[in-house]
Amino acid sequence: MSVKYHTLEPAYFRLDGGAMYGIIPKPLWNKVHEADESNRVDMALRVLAIETKTRFIIIDTGIGDYHGDKFDSRFDVRGEKNPLAKAIEAMGRKVSDVTDLIISHLHFDHVGGIGIRNNKDELEAVFKNANLHLHRDHWAYAHTPTERDSGSFHTQDFDPIVDFYRTENKIVWHEGESGTILTYDDGQELNFKCSHGHTPFLMHPYDNKFIYLADLIPTSNHVHIPWVMGYDISPGVTTKDKREFLDFIIEKDLTIIYEHDPKFWGSKVVTDIKTGFAVSHPNETAKSTTQRLEL
Repeated sequence: MSVKYHTLEPAYFRLDGGAMYGIIPKPLWNKVHEADESNRVDMALRVLAIETKTRFIIIDTGIGDYHGDKFDSRFDVRGEKNPLAKAIEAMGRKVSDVTDLIISHLHFDHVGGIGIRNNKDELEAVFKNANLHLHRDHWAYAHTPTERDSGSFHTQDFDPIVDFYRTENKIVWHEGESGTILTYDDGQELNFKCSHGHTPFLMHPYDNKFIYLADLIPTSNHVHIPWVMGYDISPGVTTKDKREFLDFIIEKDLTIIYEHDPKFWGSKVVTDIKTGFAVSHPNETAKSTTQRLEL
């Protein structure tokens, strides 16, 4: 069995357009990512699934379904109950099949789907058979963030789940700026590189086909170097990170997976005389719960 890639679309939500595009004027970004009457733009919660003969790998988990009506209304969360499990079932698999769960970073819209409420109204792990892959330094930062970004880390939700994996001896801690996450059946490696502008030690998984950029370049519009989110803790660092990563992506001929782009699940990138970098051959999402990728 060769390596197979799927994007899962467990839910959609909305974030403020000004926050998503930072210093870029609305007349520019609104042309490519139209805002609603509340100035919010539509966002995917795109999860990547990787299948090999012996492994079933999930990267990030979306936002979850347990935050309550006030939260769901504020962010216009649209998805079924237990959305990630349903997306996995749509590809003919079960959550119990997942062998490895990789979390790029611990913001609520990336780690929220790691848990589900049980009959006792307690959060429990969705992927109980999986090994959980986390970056040790990012985990530490998530518990000592600045006041500016502390609201993005719902420790009360993910700490009990991480404690479960710790008790089960199923946490794999990663360290440093880069390294190997795991090895596929054929000996090929799934590696990671870290960026720091959005949040410290944001872990970006990649192999010889794809790279999952999470919130470094959340949509295809953010390939332009100055288009940096207002959510980023260090926007100037983000611009440096983006240039380094885009050079790396072109060198390795990788396909970017866009975690939040509502229209395109991924693309290649090329150098451009005017803008520095440009999207090449964007791939439209099928707007279904699961989509097989040809990488």
